[in-house]
Amino acid sequence: MQFKSICYRINLSEKLSRIFYLEPWALFDVFVFIKLTNMKGKLMENEEKLTDEVVEEVAVQETSEESAVSTDVVEEEKPRKRGRGRKQKIETTEEKPQSEWIERVVQISRVTKVVKGGKKLSFRAIVIVGNQKGQVGVGCAKAAEVIIAIQKAIADGRKNLINVPIFKTTIPHPVTGRSGAGAVMLRPASQGTGIIAGGAVRLVLELAGIENILAKSLGSKAPLNAANATLEALKSLTPFSEVAKKRGLTMAELLN
Repeated sequence: MQFKSICYRINLSEKLSRIFYLEPWALFDVFVFIKLTNMKGKLMENEEKLTDEVVEEVAVQETSEESAVSTDVVEEEKPRKRGRGRKQKIETTEEKPQSEWIERVVQISRVTKVVKGGKKLSFRAIVIVGNQKGQVGVGCAKAAEVIIAIQKAIADGRKNLINVPIFKTTIPHPVTGRSGAGAVMLRPASQGTGIIAGGAVRLVLELAGIENILAKSLGSKAPLNAANATLEALKSLTPFSEVAKKRGLTMAELLN
């Protein structure tokens, strides 16, 4: 068949060569060029169709993969059920009640101790603990770190709590306390006076719950001596109820 078609083209080329005054082999070359161009055009069309199909398949695969990943993520986020009919325990964080005790750090000092190998450094903390309801204490402790020293001082202060008799936001009577070289004088005050004191003495009176009082430091101004002297003065207070019992009077008769 190919041989016949070639012979037919040769005969046709001879006839056309007679009309256009060209050689038959030249016209045959023209036919071959036209055929090749047609075949090239068809190949280009087929390639474009194939590329379009490949792009569509890739897009479909990507969408399917994305959907599969999203479903996996959703499945992982869902909580797993344990057994049939078991209710999951809901953890509730209950707020811890705040402590009624108030701590105030008076002083933190660095101290040294001479030992065989040299000097040993440590920290000393003085802390006052009270609930502003008639209970107060002073604590002092040492440790190699500041935080540990404060914690030990708080524990020491809670061990040394005293009860303070308060009468109408002040103390029942004047009193003086001493500790070491320190001395503190306390005097009752009228309503609206406030706490007339400073330093460690003021902190002790505030945490004891006293609102109106006059105080004066007479001896050493060291915080530990002043705080202990104030504590000794508050210890020596006697409430009106005990005085009334000793005198055989009622509270109304004693106050009038």
